[in-house]
Amino acid sequence: MTEESKKSGFSRRSVLGGSVLAAGIGIMGVGSMLPQAAKAKERNEVRPGDLDDYYGFWSGGQSGEVRILGIPSMRELMRIPVFNRCSATGWGQTNESRKIIMENMLPREKKFWADKGDFPMNGDVHHPHMSFTDGTYDGRFIFVNDKANTRVARIRCDIMKVDKMISIPNAADIHGLRPQKYPRTGYVFANMEHRVPMPNDGSVLDEPGKYHAVFTAIDGDTMKVVWQVMVDGNLDNTDTDYQGKYAYSTCYNSEDGVNLAEMTSSVDDWAVVFDLRAIEAGVKAGDFKIYEGDVPVLDGRKKAKSNYTRYIPIPTSPHGINTAPDGKYVIINGKLSPTASVMDLRKLPDLFKNKIKPRDTIVAEPQLGLGPLHTAFDHKGNAYTTLFIDSQICKWNIEKAIQKYAGKKVDPIIQKLDVQYQPGHNHTTMGETKDADGQWLISLNKFSKDRFINVGPLKPDNDQLIDISGDRMKLVEDGPVFSEPHDCIMLPRALLTPLNFPGFDNPMWDDLKAQAKKDGFKSLPEASGVIRDGNKVRVYMYSTAPVYSLEKFTVKEGNEVTIIVTNIDDIEDLTHGFTLTNYGIAMEIPPQGSASVTFKADLPGVHWFYCQWFCHALHLEMRSRMLVEPA
Repeated sequence: MTEESKKSGFSRRSVLGGSVLAAGIGIMGVGSMLPQAAKAKERNEVRPGDLDDYYGFWSGGQSGEVRILGIPSMRELMRIPVFNRCSATGWGQTNESRKIIMENMLPREKKFWADKGDFPMNGDVHHPHMSFTDGTYDGRFIFVNDKANTRVARIRCDIMKVDKMISIPNAADIHGLRPQKYPRTGYVFANMEHRVPMPNDGSVLDEPGKYHAVFTAIDGDTMKVVWQVMVDGNLDNTDTDYQGKYAYSTCYNSEDGVNLAEMTSSVDDWAVVFDLRAIEAGVKAGDFKIYEGDVPVLDGRKKAKSNYTRYIPIPTSPHGINTAPDGKYVIINGKLSPTASVMDLRKLPDLFKNKIKPRDTIVAEPQLGLGPLHTAFDHKGNAYTTLFIDSQICKWNIEKAIQKYAGKKVDPIIQKLDVQYQPGHNHTTMGETKDADGQWLISLNKFSKDRFINVGPLKPDNDQLIDISGDRMKLVEDGPVFSEPHDCIMLPRALLTPLNFPGFDNPMWDDLKAQAKKDGFKSLPEASGVIRDGNKVRVYMYSTAPVYSLEKFTVKEGNEVTIIVTNIDDIEDLTHGFTLTNYGIAMEIPPQGSASVTFKADLPGVHWFYCQWFCHALHLEMRSRMLVEPA
């Protein structure tokens, strides 16, 4: 409980059943809080017909998806399927999505999944981050990682769809992910968290001394792995500087342990700093080995004594690592220490020249509270750190922390705000860019407990919106969310201009256009008819509310059938669908777009297909038949 909470006579538990306003009173004090709380409530209210000021991109955690929210209303606007199978849109079932998911699998994965005739339909999305130009978001792409299946995907922000997905070689369980900030993205960096042998082909099993972790650089334009660096310990979270020179990652397992006792035996772990120019020179000079995927792997372990890496001791089990918007400092949070370590980026050149010791880069280490995990920033030099064990957000001043570390009698802590409960990631509007604006802070809390009505054993998480535009943090809204929104970013809506129509010239339809031309149609939008090619049947049709161009089509039992549907409507928001009953098939067809699906017609009889996206007053009449003749 904060000192203010004690003085007011309220505790976090005493306001569980009350409103957000009541919670605010408990935190801030009755007399002074009422008018400010009312003002804060007005500030985050978005009335019917009004638009939110910010986009929020939330990771969906174990659902494998990314969610789009409006800020400050906290309304969920859309879900983007990424590493999951989506029955609404057909992601994971349409030919176009399956190509994206499968084409950049590693050879061993393709063989493994070919035997099953499928691909992993689960995912664990942790870190959605946008591409950068000159230190700020540029609205091109969102990159996300799949911890469960060692993948990275890219979402096009003009259509809010995944267009590339890759598997990372030599790695297991990608966790931390962050795009290069300057001069542009450039690289997308991905951390391998769980150490494995290299190559991980079964020749080494229960010999942990032969396990390794790698730091991976992905080309954000081509979505190909460019290089990797082998390190000591495992890697957790990562970030980059604003100069394009360095990247850095936390390690909570410097012991190279494989059980809890081993992984927590050391007082200090470390942050690993990567010199990007030295690594690029090493690749050019051929100072690497190849293990899997024809990817150069450089040795950045301590015993290699290379200029690729430096290891900075950090207490204890460091987790979050976040670069301040001024480009001078990096905050490293030790989750089993009450401290956050402040690293001065301007000292790194001397570190790599061995002119200073690794700990000389640390210029402050304020004691913030129990369980510091992640830090976000405003534009005034203040940091906001989640305290997992204390269930609080700690607002503190970076320069004052540096002064105190140097011996001055100043208190860097400005305020502690209770949140419900156990916050993990937090994020401020534009807080991971040079254009941090200090308007809103999100606390992503892992537990809600009795904050909401009971929904059974699996409880929702709790996202809380905090107004940081004034001198004091003010909690203005909270709401339940399906587990687990691990991380998020928030940016002004002016930075994005999503398309209302993907357009028939979109490369997503190139394969369909080529096949339609080969099958004798002038264009994909005009294609309507049945093409029989031995046992393979291609059925083309277009949709315009409320009809499909084909009233029926006939195939034989055992035929391999490909359905290609093109939505020729040019009206915004007029999405069509194709659901084939009793075949487990459904897909979304956007206006001025196409989709296709391939299946075996192994169930004889009459099968209706219909539009599952409401599109017209005669929507229910938008249906046709597939007739399957018995063999």
